Amino acid sequence: MNLESRGLHRAITLLAWLCLLYVAIATLGPISSRPSTGFSPQIERVAAYALVGVLFALAYPRHIILAGLVVLGAALLLEVFQLVMPTRHGRVLDAGFKVAGSVVGLGAGRLFAKLAMRR
Repeated sequence: MNLESRGLHRAITLLAWLCLLYVAIATLGPISSRPSTGFSPQIERVAAYALVGVLFALAYPRHIILAGLVVLGAALLLEVFQLVMPTRHGRVLDAGFKVAGSVVGLGAGRLFAKLAMRR
């Protein structure tokens, strides 16, 4: 797969932003409408932010610091925003899981992007 393909790059970029938007809506919406996979909420948090991290690393492979700031910043800001939501609650532990998922995803995406660019 060639990540330099303009169409593929645009699709990955769009998907990255749409996934981040979905995570924001799920994070800030009413707790009753929060999607659930049946796994523990901690695993869901890690997986969601890992996916967002991978997509942002693939969307912005030459700007990984900026991508990291967006993903990690969103994870932390959304957790803070939960403090003002009447049906939600922000927790340091939850933020830690989100940051961990983000870092893993960004790292995996960066590695994949480097390997794909070499081919």
